[in-house]
Amino acid sequence: MTFKNLGILLFAGTATIACSSTNTKTDESEPQVVTIGLVNETFVKALNFPETITYLGLEKPVDTSVVAFTGNIPNGMVGINGGIVRVGSEEGFDHERPMFWAKVKPFLMDKSPVTVAEFRKFVNATDFKTQAENFGDGGMIGKSTNNTWILKPGANWEYPMGKDFPKAANNHPVTQVSWNDAAAYAHWADKRLPNEIEWEHAARNAQNSRTIYSWGNDIKTEKGYNANVWQGTFPNVYINEDGYPQTSPVGEFGNTPLGLTDMSGNVWEWCSNIKFNYEALFRNVTYPTDTIAEKAERGGSFLCEPSWCHGYRVAGRSNSSAETSLFHVGFRCVKDVE
Repeated sequence: MTFKNLGILLFAGTATIACSSTNTKTDESEPQVVTIGLVNETFVKALNFPETITYLGLEKPVDTSVVAFTGNIPNGMVGINGGIVRVGSEEGFDHERPMFWAKVKPFLMDKSPVTVAEFRKFVNATDFKTQAENFGDGGMIGKSTNNTWILKPGANWEYPMGKDFPKAANNHPVTQVSWNDAAAYAHWADKRLPNEIEWEHAARNAQNSRTIYSWGNDIKTEKGYNANVWQGTFPNVYINEDGYPQTSPVGEFGNTPLGLTDMSGNVWEWCSNIKFNYEALFRNVTYPTDTIAEKAERGGSFLCEPSWCHGYRVAGRSNSSAETSLFHVGFRCVKDVE
């Protein structure tokens, strides 16, 4: 977010930033107002939040109204209502704290991660080559690698485990795509990658639901698993109870109450922002360790299990460098409301 005519008003311990964005569609005489509790202005500006995020604060915003999504919903997308969300978890890892409040405007989100078939349309239309194809390899782990991460020669979006393994199924999420590859696809599709705050707002069903997962608190019920995650103890003990040792077809484990699929497990999903320290949003100084030069990921994957990675919780976070391609990382896109 690029600001001009930046001004700060202080009241009741909260900093209010009144500003005109160079990208805003509002009249210059009516500046966009973004309120941020105890804001670190420089840090927030550098993170370049999308204009859907209109409030960040340690205190719950006064206006908690839900803003219903209105307008056309393209095929394969879900309209996400605007409203408030409390981001993070006090029961999780340090990088999920402190919890803070955000207000988010309505937006559109892909119902499911981008599939192999959808990515193929992009490749065929643009002759795009992924970074894994250019580098000649991609990251994977499994029995064939002695349960050790390796860069597998020939691994790419069509052959995520290498060409000595089967080709990826069309209805599975595309993997072995870097953040740069995902951003290129999003641009081609006239969409963008979601910010972490948008992603968590959607995962909390656009109503600040406080369950561990989008659908509730149980990963497994008497009917079976609610997501494609690791069964056993990673990496040496694997019990294939859900039928999918790697990725599964998108939507195989049902919808969230909001109508999204695969918000937990299956593949980690790239987000638009770099990985940042939540605490740094709300203090006056910034430290070099408040950001890392890697892009955030959300949602967990088929490799996650709680003894080492409970990343498929709504609040779970991960990160990788923008050029990294891995067999358990994919993406979905969002679109602004016009």
